[in-house]
Amino acid sequence: MDENSIWKLQSDWYSPTRLHNSPVDYDFPGDRFIPNRSLMDLDQAHSLLTTTSQKPSKLKFKVEYRRKLENNLKLDVEGRPFQMLVFRGSPKSSRKSNRLIDEMRRSDEEILTHKPYRHFPKRESCILDAPNIENDFYLNIMDWGKTNFLAIALGSKLYLWNADNREIELLSDVGYDYPTSVAWSEDAKTVAAGYRCSKIHLWDAETLKLVRRLTGHQKRVGSVAWNGQILTSGSSDKAIINHDVRTSNSLVFRMKVHTEEVCGLKWSNTGNRLASGGNDNLIYIWDARKMSAMQYVYRLSDHRAAVKALAWCPYNCDVLASGGGTNDGTLKIWNIQKGACINSIDTKAQICGLQWNKHHQELLSGHGFGSECQNQLCLWRYPSMCKIGESMNHTSRVLHLSQSPDGLTVVSAGADETLRFWDVFGPPQDANSRISHLDSLLSLKTSPIR
Repeated sequence: MDENSIWKLQSDWYSPTRLHNSPVDYDFPGDRFIPNRSLMDLDQAHSLLTTTSQKPSKLKFKVEYRRKLENNLKLDVEGRPFQMLVFRGSPKSSRKSNRLIDEMRRSDEEILTHKPYRHFPKRESCILDAPNIENDFYLNIMDWGKTNFLAIALGSKLYLWNADNREIELLSDVGYDYPTSVAWSEDAKTVAAGYRCSKIHLWDAETLKLVRRLTGHQKRVGSVAWNGQILTSGSSDKAIINHDVRTSNSLVFRMKVHTEEVCGLKWSNTGNRLASGGNDNLIYIWDARKMSAMQYVYRLSDHRAAVKALAWCPYNCDVLASGGGTNDGTLKIWNIQKGACINSIDTKAQICGLQWNKHHQELLSGHGFGSECQNQLCLWRYPSMCKIGESMNHTSRVLHLSQSPDGLTVVSAGADETLRFWDVFGPPQDANSRISHLDSLLSLKTSPIR
């Protein structure tokens, strides 16, 4: 059989044009596995298939030829864009109405998948002076309690700032010593303050009185964290201590695995895991049930500088965020179930604090010494870790971050002796409106199952 006879095919048995003579009015002919032909130029396709042409021995693809070829493949005879293979459903009774439904469906999908535009606010909602704040990376001297009181240590003084009426109370002034760590209890009735001289004081937030002194460390207590009635403390003596504040002999156990100062402590939201970070560049993950035996779950060693910034994800209990010091500058996301780093971003600046957004999948980082992100606050989208925006309003490094009880506002404490309040995490999405809108959209849909 010669080449000409191969190309002389009968169009009546292979061409889709025969479907147009069917008594059924097809908008998109064929079933769901057959390509949609209504958007194709069938006459042009038929001509190209049945016309015999001698193939050149040597093809020279020039720019103009490529452009014309691209136009022929992407545009119909009237210059309108079309797709060569578009899969659709079964026969339709009305071309106009079905195209209308398709447009509605495409619009609905865009609405359902649309994410609101998020950005970092251009300016602070409030700025407070913070004179005599200690410019020390290793301290943790600010915490925002559930009753909307902010505890902040300025020099030797410990203050409570009421975010509702903006009044301030002096909680303590130890002239010979100064606070090196501060944390509110979960019920917001007690403020724990660790001091340079190794002591821990518990203060009643209502009466503003000292109710207890805890001992056990030999050097400054740079980090404290509550887990119910258990207060965990970390010190430059390299030890971690669990105190049960309900008992007269509060020291439950003391363990020493870090080889340098313990500068970061964070209990998970579920209360069953503790993350500890140290100046030895290490993170240890602890199971609350096995801490007394000094058995850690994981030893994470990917950072190359001190790890102070630790934050558990509020919507995935297996995810932990950590930030390294000046010689590291990486923001890492960990899968604690596997003990593996699942993402790492080089911010090229010291990371002093981390806060998760409770309403949107975002993470805020506060930075100190470095290059690109120096003295900045950076907002990241999770899990892609793409930067949403940043602020450079602090004129010196950011030392601490804390979050309001409603999860809408973050306060940053800087070495420029200012506290800056940012409405960066709100507003939360309106779940009721989204559900009602989704219900109305679903009522227009037809089931694809047949």
